[in-house]
Amino acid sequence: MNWYEKLQKYFPVEEMKSREHMEMLLEEKGDIYYKDESPQHVLMYAEFDTFIFIDYVWVSAKTRGQGVGHQLIEKLKEKNKPIILEVEPVDYEDTDSEKRLHFYRREGFSHAHSIGYNRRSLATNEETPMEILYWSPNDDSEEMIYEQMKKMYEMIHTYKDEELYGKSYQSVDEVLSYDEDSKRKNILENIAAPK
Repeated sequence: MNWYEKLQKYFPVEEMKSREHMEMLLEEKGDIYYKDESPQHVLMYAEFDTFIFIDYVWVSAKTRGQGVGHQLIEKLKEKNKPIILEVEPVDYEDTDSEKRLHFYRREGFSHAHSIGYNRRSLATNEETPMEILYWSPNDDSEEMIYEQMKKMYEMIHTYKDEELYGKSYQSVDEVLSYDEDSKRKNILENIAAPK
């Protein structure tokens, strides 16, 4: 099974880029879009001057729990830039979604409460809400993470979308939103919550 088939079997169709899209990114955006793979893992990510975006991480079911995912994240952390990724909201009927969230929390990632992300899938035409997680060596603000997400969305997710899919994804302003009030509310709830 090749790297794309591994990702395709693991990720829902509404979250997948086409193989052609990913190969085009690797070829034409090879200065920022990368593939790191072994028989145990596939990591697709974009590295910009000021941040890293993890597009896909797949770890073989046989090697899960052996530290492979931790090593991949540590390698990215060594670059000393904020790391951003999208995860599907926890679905309690899908234990993988809960395990993923637990893994990233253990790795020191925070949930961006003030960033809304809801994109219509070109594959299924369904709304696909996602959660934004981030890790920052310098305690960057969620507003800064939001600005970096916008840049990534336009440079990676919508790259040549019309040419590749015959139609365009929604504009960045339709997909991403920033709500300072929800961040404040979450901070206040955490302060008020009994320990």
